Amino acid sequence: MDISKFKFDNDGLIPAIAQDYKDGAVLMLAYMNKESLQKTIETKEMWYWSRSRKVLWHKGDTSGHIQKVKELYYDCDADAVLAKIEQIGDIACHTGNRTCFFNKIL
Repeated sequence: MDISKFKFDNDGLIPAIAQDYKDGAVLMLAYMNKESLQKTIETKEMWYWSRSRKVLWHKGDTSGHIQKVKELYYDCDADAVLAKIEQIGDIACHTGNRTCFFNKIL
C-alpha cells in the first residue's frame, strides 16, 4: 500500500486507535510514523512510535502482549488510523489493564 496519501502531523505522526476486533472495545490510542505504519502493514502486527522515548516499538516486545492486525482502516481525511486487532494476552495498557480507557468521567 502506498502510504504517501496519509497526512502526518508536523512531527511526522498520525494517531492510531487499537480496537478489539471481537467486541469493539477501544483498547488504546498511540501514534505511528511512516516507518511504524509500513511495518504494521508488512508484518500484520502493530508497531508504534514512542513520543516519550523517540523510538519505534513493536507492541508486546517486552510484555508478550502483541497486537495482531485483523483489519486496518484510515479515516476520510487520511489523518488517523483504526486498527481492529486481536490482543494477545488481553492486556493492552502499560498499567496492566485490558484497555487504556478505564478512567470514567461520567
